[in-house]
Amino acid sequence: METSRATSSHFCLLSRRAVLATLALLASPLRAQPAPLPPPRLPVVASFSILGDLARIVGGDRIDVTTIVGPNGDAHVYQPSPQDGRRLAAAKLVFVNGLGFEGWIDRLVAASKTKARIVTASRAVTPRKEGEGVDPHAWQDVANVKIYVANIRDALVEADPDGAARYKANAAEYLHALGALDAEIVAAIDAIPRARRRVVSTHDAFGYFAARYGVEFIAPQGVSTDAEASARDIARIVDAVKAHKVAAVFLENIVDPRFAKRIAAETGAKVGGTLYSDALSPPDGPAPSYLRLMRFNVKQLTEALAP
Repeated sequence: METSRATSSHFCLLSRRAVLATLALLASPLRAQPAPLPPPRLPVVASFSILGDLARIVGGDRIDVTTIVGPNGDAHVYQPSPQDGRRLAAAKLVFVNGLGFEGWIDRLVAASKTKARIVTASRAVTPRKEGEGVDPHAWQDVANVKIYVANIRDALVEADPDGAARYKANAAEYLHALGALDAEIVAAIDAIPRARRRVVSTHDAFGYFAARYGVEFIAPQGVSTDAEASARDIARIVDAVKAHKVAAVFLENIVDPRFAKRIAAETGAKVGGTLYSDALSPPDGPAPSYLRLMRFNVKQLTEALAP
């Protein structure tokens, strides 16, 4: 009997201790578990600002994009720096336009000794012939930018398979926006009488735009800004402006504006404003993204060419 009472007493003591321990555990604050660290961002380099914008949109927060030729920069005449070489050396992917746009890129890649994959964003674009070469400004046709986006998406998926769903979703959303932009441009240009769709620009960067949307561009420089327009070139353009009754002359954000101003002064054509051709504006400017660049250019054109 004594043994039974002792056993029962011992059991009750253990039970009380278990209850107290449980209550103490419930009363104590749970230790916060550290949040899982996000995966490191994929280091990516883009050769110029428009391409950098496309890469950021498709890559989202899974990539870290560095642009070599920044806003208002002229990639035709850019001189790479040692810092550019270090950026390439650290990259996993390097996006370039191709079509001869970045004449310096092969030298920079070789000097950097980068192991990054070099991705030509214009792959599968049908190039526009220009003299003995090709016109590299393929992004001036929105349909070509859809090809750029698909190439960027595929390269990111291959380099970072864990982010495939994100890259595909971002690209699909942006491709939809590009389709809407293309239709918007077609409608805006169609509203301009065909006889008035002639303008002068300071270098021949709008051949793809002209072919797609039906605006004739006359330029005193070729597709590159490497060389200044000669007096003969400017005289030829002045004669063309007078002969074709060009409605407006446009400056470009990357080119010496004196060409267009001189042509306007000698022909009486009005200066229609600035067009963004090879580079975005700074973030506080009117064309800090590709979509806004194209909309800004179309607004400038339609306002200048309206009857």
